Amino acid sequence: MLNKLLSVVLLSALGAGYAPAQRSNPKPTAPKKYSVAGRKAQVYVTAAGTAQRLAAGPVLAFQPVTQPLETQVCVFLDPTKTYQTLLGIGGALTDASAETYAKLPKDQQQEFMRAYYSPTEGIGYSLARTNIASCDFSSAPYSYVAEGDKELKTFSVKHDEQFRIPMLKQATATAGGKLPLYVSPWSPPAWMKDNKALLQGGKLLPEYRQAWANHYVKFIKEYERQGLPIWGLSVQNEPMAKQRWESCIFTAEEERDYIKQYLGPTLKKNGLGNRKLIAWDHNRDQVFQRASTILDDPEAAQYVWGIGYHWYETWTGSDMLFDNLRRVHEAYPEKNLIFTEGCIEKFSFDRVGDWSLGEKYGYSMINDFNSGTVGWTDWNVLLDERGGPNHMGNFCFAPIIADTRTGKLVYTNIYYYIGHFSKFIRPGAKRIGSSSNRDFLSSTAFLNPDGKVAVVVMNNSDKAQDFQLWMQGQAVTAASQPHSIMTVVVN
Repeated sequence: MLNKLLSVVLLSALGAGYAPAQRSNPKPTAPKKYSVAGRKAQVYVTAAGTAQRLAAGPVLAFQPVTQPLETQVCVFLDPTKTYQTLLGIGGALTDASAETYAKLPKDQQQEFMRAYYSPTEGIGYSLARTNIASCDFSSAPYSYVAEGDKELKTFSVKHDEQFRIPMLKQATATAGGKLPLYVSPWSPPAWMKDNKALLQGGKLLPEYRQAWANHYVKFIKEYERQGLPIWGLSVQNEPMAKQRWESCIFTAEEERDYIKQYLGPTLKKNGLGNRKLIAWDHNRDQVFQRASTILDDPEAAQYVWGIGYHWYETWTGSDMLFDNLRRVHEAYPEKNLIFTEGCIEKFSFDRVGDWSLGEKYGYSMINDFNSGTVGWTDWNVLLDERGGPNHMGNFCFAPIIADTRTGKLVYTNIYYYIGHFSKFIRPGAKRIGSSSNRDFLSSTAFLNPDGKVAVVVMNNSDKAQDFQLWMQGQAVTAASQPHSIMTVVVN
């Protein structure tokens, strides 16, 4: 049965432990003993044109089967073949999310927290990102230090103490006291840049490279002093984008040299060398070029935990350049891949019920995980009825929209699609062998630390399809509805 909160979430929709991730593996590990005989599978479904939202379906019992015929539709699993270990799944708590959250009535704030961060009553987010100083999803540009303060004596996060820090603390508490958090800058202070502006790109001036490295340390230590442990950080959000909003350009060579000459050594010198450093933090399109430039340099690579990527500029075509991720994973198996940001742009409140929103997420998540990704972070966890606030008018969708005119939460199907992964695939889970023999059914599967297998199957076609979930000569027959996503939990 659906728990109480998911029932509340459904009605709303119809109305509108910290641990470092283990290194990923390019090849499956040695087979481990696993028996499916006698096991049962619980089905959970979200489907277009129905009221089903993470709805518990039938319990299926595995039965012996013979070699499937060519005409049979199957999803094949092999739990003895394990790949990367999941770090977590979550979203970004930005200024926009925090400011919108503060406008909600108390009961809606509580529902919001449970909906995202409770592993039992909600979808169990287990990873978070936030911005260092302002980004486009802030009400206005701001910095933490005064003009020309190279020594950072005026450094203060007082701005964040009003909305963002309280929200981050509440999310962490709701998640059980542990919520790995990583942080990303959009721009150094304007006076540190050659264009003397937070906006419109520009580059970090050479004379401020050390001061900017010290700035990361100041931010991390201050957030940790206020009770928010920082798991990791990225060097620069979207370093090849000259945006209308906060942005700063680093070529691959400039990022490489900044890591090995300034940021890496500075973190280590200040006792922060175990924080996970993420390079690139931009789109899939140039991910291999950026990764190879940085990771082929041993001095830089020693400081880098992994490569972050976004999905913008790669929506055209059906592949979305997932092969670029696989090339990075194959070339640098000792490093990690992490999806650091993605959202659907050009917000319109009239589109909150558009089913294609969630399907884009499901398709991306399945293929990202199958390409070796260890962590997946959505963009804003909450926005208002305009898709903001955003000081540059760059309004976007979020899984949950707060209609501040009514004080109510509106759940898009993005929330449920992400939930089919985050609720059932838990940190520490290992991806296992999974394949579909039909292109309209895509799948990924993980073996959780508690021994349960979670299989996500997405049907993006217009037709219903029965299929066999096949594992070690045993199978269950499941029904996939048109434009649906399902998670099958094998107990």
